[in-house]
Amino acid sequence: MSTDSTKLAFNDGWQYAPAPESTDHIQIDDHYGLFINGEFVAPEIDRYFESINPATEKPLSNIALASEKDVDRAVKAARKAYTGVWSKMSGADRGKYLFRIARIMQERAREFATIESLDGGKPIRESRDIDIPLAAAHFFYYAGWADKLEYAFPARTPVSLGVVGQIIPWNFPLLMAAWKIAPALACGNTVVLKPAETTSLTAMKLAEVFRDAGLPPGVVNIVTGAGPTGAAIVNHLDVNKVAFTGSTEVGKIIQRSLAGTDKKYTLELGGKAANIIFADAAIDEAVEGIVNGIFFNQGHVCCAGSRLLVQESVADEVVRKLRDRMETLIIGDPLDKNTDIGAINSAGQLETIESYLSIGQAEGAEMYQSDCSVPDQGYWCRPTIFTGVSQSNRIVQEEIFGPVLAIQTFRTLEEGLTKANNTPYGLSGGVWTDKGSKVFKMTQKIRAGVIWANTFNKFDPTSPFGGYKESGVGREGGMHGLGAYLKLEA
Repeated sequence: MSTDSTKLAFNDGWQYAPAPESTDHIQIDDHYGLFINGEFVAPEIDRYFESINPATEKPLSNIALASEKDVDRAVKAARKAYTGVWSKMSGADRGKYLFRIARIMQERAREFATIESLDGGKPIRESRDIDIPLAAAHFFYYAGWADKLEYAFPARTPVSLGVVGQIIPWNFPLLMAAWKIAPALACGNTVVLKPAETTSLTAMKLAEVFRDAGLPPGVVNIVTGAGPTGAAIVNHLDVNKVAFTGSTEVGKIIQRSLAGTDKKYTLELGGKAANIIFADAAIDEAVEGIVNGIFFNQGHVCCAGSRLLVQESVADEVVRKLRDRMETLIIGDPLDKNTDIGAINSAGQLETIESYLSIGQAEGAEMYQSDCSVPDQGYWCRPTIFTGVSQSNRIVQEEIFGPVLAIQTFRTLEEGLTKANNTPYGLSGGVWTDKGSKVFKMTQKIRAGVIWANTFNKFDPTSPFGGYKESGVGREGGMHGLGAYLKLEA
């Protein structure tokens, strides 16, 4: 046996030696202004808010709080760039800018990944291996479409919309920015973007990329702030399209605000995805898919597999193996490459998660949490499962946005399908079976926009994403994502 001090005795279990990602290569300024007309500028009113590291509760930077006047400045800059430069530019030339942006993002990938984990709390492995590569891939993908729009929509004439207002959430800050900005620019629109107030840093770094890529001033403008800033974008009279990703509650408010106007909109909202495991599934692989779908991302994904439906004959085996797997998960420093589960994004989100843990127990469900230790500072939640739940339980019906899994059983395919669809949401789902016929039968009848078979949480810029029911309106990604930013004239 090794006597290395980094390992514990056998009776305490083994531990990995720390493998922290360095922060020497990143630069975070003390203050960030608004990015308007190609420059960082001070807000109209000298107000800033702190961006907090959720793993340490220490401030990282101060971010400008945009007012309604600041939003108006940004929209005017976007309109000027649209009418003067961007809408007149050829698709091939627009594509060159998008390619350049993608390449710079790749070159700065390590910096972006580190800042994303510092600011958002997600493990560096997720930022490094998923968020940043996918963000660059979206710019590459839509760069290729910029000069081929007429082929995407045969017999139609694609026309850009104008100025697009975009509001993104805190769970995938850079990826959501790329997800929205890239197709908008490829289609010839200009953008006013508002990142989430708790995760604005990588948007500020993305602004540096736009500047370094020589993107014409005003083509992309970034205004930071909270709800009132987003409302100013939605309600601005010179915004032609609104793209929002966030909660269903806010999405409904936006939809009501846009009623009676001629603004186009796409809304990607909440979810309560069902991960369905049949008895003939490869159980070990399915358990790993469950962990990937709800725990590795702290449940901070609108399409997280937060409901588990297991065929009754294998339910005990699945729960036992899941509990064993949970005990191996490492929760802690997001910058440590060994970490599986990072910090909860904010104190407010942690409070929400903990309230649902209390609700689940009050409703009579049996709660199990892993025994892993958590740091004294920061916002943390151990991976949690609930068993003995019914369809009416709030932890089954409502989005929690944390590493919390509600487990139900079913006997027949029809019962599993009924339970999967018995929710206000319809964003995503998963099916685990070795029978192709079951895969096709389930995927045809599950009312969800994205369904994975024998895997979970796999994304690609070529694939459309969006939901049914209270999970949203419209699609983003793929060729479908182009149509959301165009008028298609006969």
